[in-house]
Amino acid sequence: MGRDFDSCQSSCGHSWSHESNQKWFLQQYHQRSNVESTFSMIKAKFGDGLRSRTKTAKVNEALCKVLCHNLCCVIQSMFELKIEANFWAEVSE
Repeated sequence: MGRDFDSCQSSCGHSWSHESNQKWFLQQYHQRSNVESTFSMIKAKFGDGLRSRTKTAKVNEALCKVLCHNLCCVIQSMFELKIEANFWAEVSE
């Protein structure tokens, strides 16, 4: 059921061992876990489906969900860390 990460076959047919390049392996695996966590958070917060019909509208809807997720993260960080966000500077004349 689980994968054997000690010796794995890559998609291009080269066999490799993560022990020989452990730093690269851990960096790539950590990036993947971050992406999966982010997608999970977005799906839990905004639903896992898209209601739009056309491809362009679906892309825009997905990007809006990502934007809203990022804004929620900024707002949450502002309150938890007591940070005052300055999103734009005052224009002087």
